[in-house]
Amino acid sequence: MNQTYFRNFTLIGFSSNVEKQPFVFTAFFLVYLVGVVSNLLMIILISTDSHLHTPMYILLCNLAFADICTSTVTLIKLMDILATGNNTISFLQCFTQMFFFILLSDAEIVLLSVMSYDRYVAICKPLHYYIIMNRKKCSLLLVAVWVLGFLNSLPLTCYMSALNVCASNEIPNFYCDFKAMTKIFCTGLGFSIMTYTETLLGGLFPFLLSLMSYYKIITCILRIKSTNGRRKAFSTCVSHLTVLAIFYGTLFCIYAKPTREHAEVLDQLFSIGYTVVTPILNPLIYSLRNKEVKSAMKKVFRDKQINFRVYNEIEKKY
Repeated sequence: MNQTYFRNFTLIGFSSNVEKQPFVFTAFFLVYLVGVVSNLLMIILISTDSHLHTPMYILLCNLAFADICTSTVTLIKLMDILATGNNTISFLQCFTQMFFFILLSDAEIVLLSVMSYDRYVAICKPLHYYIIMNRKKCSLLLVAVWVLGFLNSLPLTCYMSALNVCASNEIPNFYCDFKAMTKIFCTGLGFSIMTYTETLLGGLFPFLLSLMSYYKIITCILRIKSTNGRRKAFSTCVSHLTVLAIFYGTLFCIYAKPTREHAEVLDQLFSIGYTVVTPILNPLIYSLRNKEVKSAMKKVFRDKQINFRVYNEIEKKY
């Protein structure tokens, strides 16, 4: 059956139990709000504090932006479904959502690899850090992150949109996920080649770069003789290592686990972990584990208190 006969797709995730939909909507709305606010706070802190205008925090700022966009791309439509009860999505909306989701996912994978390289330079070559990770190179790396995400997403989305629908138009997830949509489209050799190429360029190479960076980081840390020195060196990368483990852990559970019958529920749960939980955890991990971020937060709140006191004193005088 040709996909042109379908003007809409049906998202069947979280749409079965009508009675619980208001509760689920409230839960997702609050979680989405917390994720957006926490990541926005991270971006504002990094932008306003000159002490945080370093390569690591500029990369972290882009990670926070990607997390906000990922949650927005997926959860806004889900909340609309839960609020209205209309779980249909148009052909154009579906592939637009898919395009941006793949773009953001690929960009985040490459970005985390660049952050791994940044930590490698900071720990293994500290005296040359600002020479190697200068502003020009940092800017070029960020451009490469988003360009690679775009170049991976565009051909895959265009190819998918031209395929024929062999099954029903029901997508077994709460957003137009690439894996879920392969279950309803007729795929062939060309699709398999494109998928493996995209996985190799957008997933495997960046992952291997991260592994290589941390292999060298661990090797370098083990060479440090003092226990205190090893602890300090490891503390500079523990936040990123935690984020890396959570990100690849959820991504692996979604896309790398073997396909089983009635696995849609697990896919949805892992998708929630990737699109909802991870964007909240990232800023929390970096803020709780990072002294510079905590100092910047304290400085902002201290300045706000001072401004509030000055305003009250002026108001009393006049």
